[in-house]
Amino acid sequence: MTDTTRDAGTEASIDRAVEVLAGRRVAVLTGAGVSTDSGIPDYRGKGAPTRTPMTAQQFLSNEDARRRYWVGSHLGWRVFAAAQPNGGHRALAALERAGVANGVVTQNVDGLHVRAGSHRVVELHGTMRRVGCLHCGQVFDRRDLAERVEADNPWITMPENVELGPDGDVTPASAEGFVVPTCSVCGGTLKPDVVFFGEYIPLEKFREAEQLVHAAGALVVAGSSLVVNSGIRLVERARRRRLPVVIVNRGETRADARASVKIDGGTTHVLEELAARLPALL
Repeated sequence: MTDTTRDAGTEASIDRAVEVLAGRRVAVLTGAGVSTDSGIPDYRGKGAPTRTPMTAQQFLSNEDARRRYWVGSHLGWRVFAAAQPNGGHRALAALERAGVANGVVTQNVDGLHVRAGSHRVVELHGTMRRVGCLHCGQVFDRRDLAERVEADNPWITMPENVELGPDGDVTPASAEGFVVPTCSVCGGTLKPDVVFFGEYIPLEKFREAEQLVHAAGALVVAGSSLVVNSGIRLVERARRRRLPVVIVNRGETRADARASVKIDGGTTHVLEELAARLPALL
């Protein structure tokens, strides 16, 4: 199949998606594929490295594991902080401003939807922007904590040929000598405000996501293979209400058979097309 044929197929799928979504308010679910054009890698896309993320149990029970995590998390956060929203993020913000989208539910922790201008964003897996104390509940801005980390560890530098994970971590060469940040209020253990592997999504977050789907007339899934159960559950909620489901993703997803339209393509181009065409059809 030639590139021209593939492009034609993608454009035809976009046309069908516009027809299906015309006149409807849409809820949007995004995954890591939305942020690849901002330089943040996907979990399962082509070329994605095999990863063994730290579990919540490892983080909480092992001091050395926490030290390794904090080195990698700090270095990864610096890369996240330098990343910029891409055209797909901006297109979703434009759809919200136009009244087409009622909000975004995202599996990403990079904060790029918020920085792009989306106002109603449900961050299912949390955000790297905040850090909380597991003992007293104090919350810290990640930027302020980063200054403390670098003051306590002036030697820390970004390794060459770094492989950033989509959840904002880097595998460090060594964590020896690293001073782990603690709560400045009570001295307790700090943890980024993200859902670790082995943790459940907070019930109130999932309910907020369900409310967005319930209030919408269609669901758009962008950049997610829907391997994580939270995503497939939202698709199932939409299917039970007989809402059209449009999926935009490179490669297969767990819900392709349930989609009204499946667009096998990059999210940035497709979302920009939807943002250009749907407001006039509302």
